Amino acid sequence: MALDLTRVRALVFDVDGTLADTDDHLVQQLAQALDAVPGVSGRRAEQLARRVVMSAETPVNTAYGLLDKLGLDDEFSRIKGAVADAKSRLRDIRRQRESASTSRNAEAADHVPHSMVPGVKEMLHTLATHYPMCTVSTGHQERVDFFLEHYEVRRLFRAVVTAQTTPRMKPYPDPILYAAEAMVVPPEDVLVIGDTTVDMEAATAAGAQAIGVLCGFGTEAELRASGASLICETTSDVLSVLLPADDPLEGESAVPHKDGS
Repeated sequence: MALDLTRVRALVFDVDGTLADTDDHLVQQLAQALDAVPGVSGRRAEQLARRVVMSAETPVNTAYGLLDKLGLDDEFSRIKGAVADAKSRLRDIRRQRESASTSRNAEAADHVPHSMVPGVKEMLHTLATHYPMCTVSTGHQERVDFFLEHYEVRRLFRAVVTAQTTPRMKPYPDPILYAAEAMVVPPEDVLVIGDTTVDMEAATAAGAQAIGVLCGFGTEAELRASGASLICETTSDVLSVLLPADDPLEGESAVPHKDGS
Protein backbone atom coordinates (compact mmCIF):
# COMPACT_ATOMS: atom_id res chain seq x y z
CA MET A 1 0.00 0.00 0.00
CA ALA A 2 1.35 3.41 -0.99
CA LEU A 3 2.10 5.98 1.68
CA ASP A 4 -0.85 8.35 2.24
CA LEU A 5 0.66 11.67 3.32
CA THR A 6 -2.78 13.18 3.95
CA ARG A 7 -3.14 10.86 6.95
CA VAL A 8 0.17 11.77 8.59
CA ARG A 9 -0.34 13.96 11.66
CA ALA A 10 2.34 12.60 14.02
CA LEU A 11 5.67 10.76 13.83
CA VAL A 12 7.20 7.86 15.75
CA PHE A 13 10.91 7.10 15.33
CA ASP A 14 12.72 3.92 16.26
CA VAL A 15 16.12 4.62 17.84
CA ASP A 16 18.74 1.91 17.20
CA GLY A 17 19.57 1.77 13.50
CA THR A 18 17.16 4.63 12.71
CA LEU A 19 18.36 7.61 14.75
CA ALA A 20 21.52 5.95 16.12
CA ASP A 21 24.22 4.28 14.02
CA THR A 22 24.01 1.18 16.21
CA ASP A 23 24.61 -1.30 13.43
CA ASP A 24 27.79 0.45 12.29
CA HIS A 25 29.12 0.32 15.86
CA LEU A 26 28.45 -3.42 16.07
CA VAL A 27 29.93 -4.00 12.62
CA GLN A 28 33.15 -2.19 13.58
CA GLN A 29 33.52 -4.22 16.77
CA LEU A 30 32.95 -7.53 14.98
CA ALA A 31 35.19 -6.53 12.04
CA GLN A 32 38.05 -5.82 14.45
CA ALA A 33 37.70 -9.34 15.85
CA LEU A 34 37.45 -10.94 12.40
CA ASP A 35 40.47 -9.01 11.17
CA ALA A 36 42.69 -11.32 13.21
CA VAL A 37 41.33 -14.43 11.45
CA PRO A 38 43.70 -15.76 8.75
CA GLY A 39 42.33 -15.01 5.29
CA VAL A 40 39.78 -12.53 6.62
CA SER A 41 41.02 -8.99 6.92
CA GLY A 42 40.35 -5.41 5.89
CA ARG A 43 37.37 -4.97 3.59
CA ARG A 44 36.48 -8.67 3.70
CA ALA A 45 36.25 -8.55 7.48
CA GLU A 46 33.93 -5.54 7.35
CA GLN A 47 31.70 -7.12 4.70
CA LEU A 48 31.44 -10.37 6.65
CA ALA A 49 30.74 -8.50 9.89
CA ARG A 50 27.91 -6.53 8.26
CA ARG A 51 26.32 -9.70 6.89
CA VAL A 52 26.44 -11.30 10.33
CA VAL A 53 24.89 -8.26 12.04
CA MET A 54 22.17 -7.93 9.41
CA SER A 55 21.29 -11.64 9.53
CA ALA A 56 21.00 -11.52 13.33
CA GLU A 57 18.18 -8.94 13.24
CA THR A 58 15.32 -11.32 12.46
CA PRO A 59 16.06 -14.03 15.09
CA VAL A 60 16.71 -11.41 17.77
CA ASN A 61 13.39 -9.69 17.10
CA THR A 62 11.65 -13.07 16.94
CA ALA A 63 13.05 -13.80 20.39
CA TYR A 64 11.58 -10.54 21.71
CA GLY A 65 8.19 -11.56 20.36
CA LEU A 66 8.47 -15.03 21.87
CA LEU A 67 9.26 -13.57 25.29
CA ASP A 68 6.11 -11.47 25.03
CA LYS A 69 3.98 -14.47 24.05
CA LEU A 70 5.35 -16.50 26.96
CA GLY A 71 4.70 -13.67 29.39
CA LEU A 72 8.40 -13.33 30.18
CA ASP A 73 8.99 -9.88 28.70
CA ASP A 74 8.52 -8.08 32.03
CA GLU A 75 11.05 -10.37 33.72
CA PHE A 76 13.45 -9.90 30.81
CA SER A 77 13.10 -6.11 31.06
CA ARG A 78 13.77 -6.23 34.79
CA ILE A 79 16.92 -8.29 34.18
CA LYS A 80 18.08 -5.86 31.49
CA GLY A 81 17.42 -2.95 33.82
CA ALA A 82 19.29 -4.56 36.69
CA VAL A 83 22.30 -5.27 34.46
CA ALA A 84 22.27 -1.71 33.12
CA ASP A 85 22.02 -0.28 36.65
CA ALA A 86 24.91 -2.47 37.84
CA LYS A 87 27.07 -1.38 34.91
CA SER A 88 26.21 2.25 35.62
CA ARG A 89 27.20 1.90 39.29
CA LEU A 90 30.49 0.26 38.32
CA ARG A 91 31.24 3.12 35.92
CA ASP A 92 30.51 5.64 38.67
CA ILE A 93 32.88 3.85 41.06
CA ARG A 94 35.63 3.78 38.43
CA ARG A 95 35.19 7.47 37.67
CA GLN A 96 35.39 8.34 41.36
CA ARG A 97 38.70 6.51 41.57
CA GLU A 98 40.17 8.35 38.62
CA SER A 99 41.94 11.66 38.89
CA ALA A 100 40.17 14.62 37.29
CA SER A 101 43.21 15.11 35.09
CA THR A 102 43.24 11.51 33.84
CA SER A 103 42.29 11.09 30.22
CA ARG A 104 39.18 9.10 29.34
CA ASN A 105 39.74 5.36 29.65
CA ALA A 106 37.96 2.39 28.07
CA GLU A 107 35.17 2.34 30.63
CA ALA A 108 34.39 6.01 30.08
CA ALA A 109 34.49 5.52 26.34
CA ASP A 110 31.91 2.75 26.63
CA HIS A 111 29.47 5.30 28.06
CA VAL A 112 29.72 7.53 24.98
CA PRO A 113 26.54 7.06 22.93
CA HIS A 114 26.48 5.76 19.39
CA SER A 115 26.86 8.23 16.55
CA MET A 116 23.69 9.80 15.22
CA VAL A 117 22.80 8.91 11.64
CA PRO A 118 24.02 11.77 9.37
CA GLY A 119 21.45 14.50 8.78
CA VAL A 120 19.08 13.22 11.47
CA LYS A 121 19.60 15.96 14.05
CA GLU A 122 18.79 18.71 11.55
CA MET A 123 15.84 16.72 10.23
CA LEU A 124 14.37 16.25 13.71
CA HIS A 125 14.57 19.96 14.51
CA THR A 126 12.77 20.79 11.27
CA LEU A 127 10.07 18.13 11.58
CA ALA A 128 9.40 19.07 15.21
CA THR A 129 8.02 22.42 14.02
CA HIS A 130 5.42 20.58 11.91
CA TYR A 131 4.57 17.35 13.76
CA PRO A 132 4.37 16.00 17.31
CA MET A 133 6.98 13.25 17.67
CA CYS A 134 7.86 10.30 19.91
CA THR A 135 10.55 7.65 19.95
CA VAL A 136 9.84 3.95 20.48
CA SER A 137 12.66 1.59 21.40
CA THR A 138 13.16 -1.85 22.92
CA GLY A 139 16.20 -0.39 24.68
CA HIS A 140 16.57 0.63 28.31
CA GLN A 141 15.13 4.01 29.32
CA GLU A 142 18.39 5.36 30.73
CA ARG A 143 20.38 4.55 27.59
CA VAL A 144 17.81 6.00 25.20
CA ASP A 145 17.39 9.19 27.25
CA PHE A 146 21.17 9.58 27.45
CA PHE A 147 21.52 9.25 23.68
CA LEU A 148 18.79 11.82 22.97
CA GLU A 149 20.07 14.26 25.62
CA HIS A 150 23.64 13.94 24.32
CA TYR A 151 22.56 15.08 20.86
CA GLU A 152 20.22 17.75 22.29
CA VAL A 153 17.02 16.39 20.74
CA ARG A 154 15.24 14.91 23.79
CA ARG A 155 13.04 17.98 24.19
CA LEU A 156 11.67 17.51 20.67
CA PHE A 157 9.76 14.35 21.65
CA ARG A 158 6.44 14.20 23.50
CA ALA A 159 7.39 10.81 24.93
CA VAL A 160 10.31 8.39 24.90
CA VAL A 161 8.76 4.92 24.91
CA THR A 162 11.07 2.07 25.94
CA ALA A 163 10.93 -1.52 27.15
CA GLN A 164 9.93 -0.23 30.59
CA THR A 165 6.99 1.86 29.35
CA THR A 166 4.38 -0.60 28.06
CA PRO A 167 3.39 -4.15 29.05
CA ARG A 168 4.46 -5.50 25.65
CA MET A 169 7.19 -4.39 23.25
CA LYS A 170 7.37 -4.31 19.47
CA PRO A 171 6.18 -6.16 17.37
CA TYR A 172 3.04 -5.72 19.46
CA PRO A 173 1.18 -2.42 18.91
CA ASP A 174 1.33 -1.31 22.57
CA PRO A 175 4.27 1.14 22.22
CA ILE A 176 2.76 2.76 19.10
CA LEU A 177 -0.64 3.10 20.78
CA TYR A 178 1.04 4.66 23.83
CA ALA A 179 2.90 7.14 21.63
CA ALA A 180 -0.26 8.03 19.71
CA GLU A 181 -2.05 8.78 22.97
CA ALA A 182 0.86 10.93 24.15
CA MET A 183 0.65 12.92 20.90
CA VAL A 184 -3.19 13.12 21.11
CA VAL A 185 -3.79 11.60 17.68
CA PRO A 186 -5.46 8.37 16.57
CA PRO A 187 -3.01 5.56 15.74
CA GLU A 188 -4.04 5.56 12.08
CA ASP A 189 -2.70 9.13 11.78
CA VAL A 190 0.78 8.10 13.00
CA LEU A 191 3.73 7.46 10.70
CA VAL A 192 6.34 5.05 12.10
CA ILE A 193 9.92 5.31 10.83
CA GLY A 194 12.12 2.32 11.55
CA ASP A 195 14.77 -0.04 10.25
CA THR A 196 13.53 -3.48 11.35
CA THR A 197 10.68 -5.86 10.67
CA VAL A 198 9.33 -5.42 14.22
CA ASP A 199 8.99 -1.66 13.62
CA MET A 200 6.87 -2.34 10.54
CA GLU A 201 4.85 -5.07 12.26
CA ALA A 202 4.13 -2.90 15.30
CA ALA A 203 2.96 -0.07 13.05
CA THR A 204 0.70 -2.36 11.05
CA ALA A 205 -0.76 -3.92 14.21
CA ALA A 206 -1.58 -0.45 15.53
CA GLY A 207 -3.16 0.66 12.24
CA ALA A 208 -0.37 3.16 11.55
CA GLN A 209 1.64 3.67 8.38
CA ALA A 210 5.35 2.94 8.21
CA ILE A 211 8.50 3.96 6.35
CA GLY A 212 11.43 1.56 6.32
CA VAL A 213 14.98 2.93 6.25
CA LEU A 214 18.00 1.00 4.99
CA CYS A 215 20.65 2.59 7.23
CA GLY A 216 20.01 0.07 10.01
CA PHE A 217 19.47 -3.65 10.40
CA GLY A 218 16.69 -4.54 7.95
CA THR A 219 16.77 -5.27 4.24
CA GLU A 220 14.37 -3.76 1.70
CA ALA A 221 12.66 -7.11 1.05
CA GLU A 222 12.12 -7.74 4.78
CA LEU A 223 10.79 -4.26 5.44
CA ARG A 224 8.37 -4.33 2.51
CA ALA A 225 7.10 -7.79 3.44
CA SER A 226 6.51 -6.57 7.02
CA GLY A 227 4.36 -3.61 6.00
CA ALA A 228 6.54 -0.67 4.92
CA SER A 229 4.63 1.71 2.64
CA LEU A 230 7.85 3.38 1.50
CA ILE A 231 11.57 2.60 1.60
CA CYS A 232 14.22 5.30 2.08
CA GLU A 233 17.98 4.82 1.84
CA THR A 234 18.57 6.62 5.13
CA THR A 235 16.54 8.30 7.86
CA SER A 236 17.26 11.87 6.83
CA ASP A 237 15.56 11.15 3.49
CA VAL A 238 12.24 11.17 5.35
CA LEU A 239 12.47 14.96 5.50
CA SER A 240 12.00 15.45 1.77
CA VAL A 241 9.14 12.94 1.78
CA LEU A 242 7.20 14.86 4.41
CA LEU A 243 8.38 18.42 3.64
CA PRO A 244 9.70 18.44 0.06
CA ALA A 245 9.98 22.24 -0.05
CA ASP A 246 11.56 22.58 3.42
CA ASP A 247 14.91 20.78 3.22
CA PRO A 248 17.77 22.33 5.30
CA LEU A 249 20.34 19.70 4.36
CA GLU A 250 21.89 21.95 1.69
CA GLY A 251 22.26 19.57 -1.20
CA GLU A 252 22.61 16.28 0.68
CA SER A 253 20.70 13.33 -0.71
CA ALA A 254 17.17 13.32 0.61
CA VAL A 255 15.10 11.33 -1.86
CA PRO A 256 13.09 8.09 -1.59
CA HIS A 257 14.67 4.78 -2.56
CA LYS A 258 15.83 4.53 -6.15
CA ASP A 259 12.86 2.44 -7.24
CA GLY A 260 10.78 5.61 -6.76
CA SER A 261 8.14 3.95 -4.59
